[in-house]
Amino acid sequence: MSRVLIVVGVILIIIGVAWPLLQKIGLGRLPGDVSIERDGFRFYFPITTSIIISLLLTLIFWLFRK
Repeated sequence: MSRVLIVVGVILIIIGVAWPLLQKIGLGRLPGDVSIERDGFRFYFPITTSIIISLLLTLIFWLFRK
């Protein structure tokens, strides 16, 4: 269990460091991401981005199991 937590932590750190670069290539502003802006209010829900990140993490964990 501790090994899994360490791997997840390292992956989150890598994503956090790489996030500015990922935003430059368009991740976070994909079609399907919900963004609502009003006066004094902003709501952002990255549905498509979350699905892509989930698929990538699933693939990475699946490859580590083999």
